[in-house]
Amino acid sequence: MKTLYVSDLDGTLLHSDESTSEYTNEVINTLTEKGMLFSYATARSLITAKKVTKGIDAKIPLIVYNGAFIVDNATGEILKSNYFDRNTADEITNLLYENNIYPIVYAYVDGIEKFSYIPKLSTAGLKRFTDSRAGDIRENKVSTPEELRKGDIFYITCIDEPEKLYPIYEKYRDDFHCVYQKDIYTGDQWLEIMPKEATKANAIKQLKEMFRCDKVVAFGDGKNDIDMFEIADEGYAVSNAQDALKEKATAVIESNNDDGVAKWLEKNYA
Repeated sequence: MKTLYVSDLDGTLLHSDESTSEYTNEVINTLTEKGMLFSYATARSLITAKKVTKGIDAKIPLIVYNGAFIVDNATGEILKSNYFDRNTADEITNLLYENNIYPIVYAYVDGIEKFSYIPKLSTAGLKRFTDSRAGDIRENKVSTPEELRKGDIFYITCIDEPEKLYPIYEKYRDDFHCVYQKDIYTGDQWLEIMPKEATKANAIKQLKEMFRCDKVVAFGDGKNDIDMFEIADEGYAVSNAQDALKEKATAVIESNNDDGVAKWLEKNYA
């Protein structure tokens, strides 16, 4: 039986300092050399995901932006993609602006990946995030809401007060792929809005078909991992995971800081 192993990154494969341990790197690299099909599914971009997993030599395509893209780990080529159509992107951003919410908008502008935001209208939480991405080649500071609309949009991130974000989540949760949760590092409230088809589950299904796998084993910690647990044959929640995910899990394993995923793989991969 051919199995695809897929792990979330933040709070799951990564330690709380946003890194993978030498032990995790060694286990995954050793097992992939033996033939294990291992990938990760993350809300991060390819750039920031590769930065925090630099010790891992993943052999197959990676799922980034919560499933918006499947990308080739070696070349960066986009193998599968999901974008908003123009009218939908305009509708969402209009509603956000009407409610004084100014997001980070991820898009391909003239063929170049960018994340755009308005510094003068940034919340404290949004500023914390963009400061953490200082020097990122995708950063695109703009001055007006109109400039945020440019390009082919695939991901919209709002970091603001819950009382402003939750009504938007309630409005769009059934029409789009929405993730409403607090950031595990800062505690800031986030609302992420993606095309309906942009999910970790859909991307995993595509990878499973691509590599003709018979089984999927998934690892995660948050609510945005529930969809991949629902389509996986086995789903393992780290002990630091949210209760909602633990309820969906085959079993609970050791925490991210105790290398739970790597320990499980070392013991169970054959």
